[in-house]
Amino acid sequence: MVRLYFQVCNTMALVNLFRQTLVKSSNVHMAASYFSMCRSVDKVIRKNQSRQAVHDAITEWKRNKLFAFYRGYSSEQNSDNITARIKSLVNNNKVVVFMKGIPDDPRCGFSNAVIQILRMHGVEYDSHDVLEDEDLRAGIKVYSDWPTIPQVYLNGEFIGGCDILLQMHQSGDLIEELQAIGIRSALLDKENVK
Repeated sequence: MVRLYFQVCNTMALVNLFRQTLVKSSNVHMAASYFSMCRSVDKVIRKNQSRQAVHDAITEWKRNKLFAFYRGYSSEQNSDNITARIKSLVNNNKVVVFMKGIPDDPRCGFSNAVIQILRMHGVEYDSHDVLEDEDLRAGIKVYSDWPTIPQVYLNGEFIGGCDILLQMHQSGDLIEELQAIGIRSALLDKENVK
């Protein structure tokens, strides 16, 4: 236990070096990772948990992007690459969804709700599974300055997440937004049939 505690202390010393670098680079994703990992390691130490719990906290920290940064990971270069990639994905189609899972198998209820709304409107869209790509998952949150997934883009512009899309659907604003980008909602056709 003592050996692991010292390993955590050494890890925390490295974290302090990272913190100084993060303050200079202003990388939001790296800063968020730094704070979450500090909290998890600190909680384990404060609760005086078992040797395995301390080991698990260290292992989790090592898997984090901060450890990759320590090995020479260039956060700024990666940030530029992911931003360019996201910009390309967002502009690739009129409607783009970043979600957890895929449309046929959503991995969260909010992603499922977004897909169901788009299906009701008969909208063709590109979807991207953020669970398959951690850089994309973190990068899209920074790109949109929105903390949650799913995220919906219309004509390259960030619209919002599940709650906003649902509100737009309920108010009829989504039909208007779709028409503004040249997409006719299937709900208009259903209203004409009645």
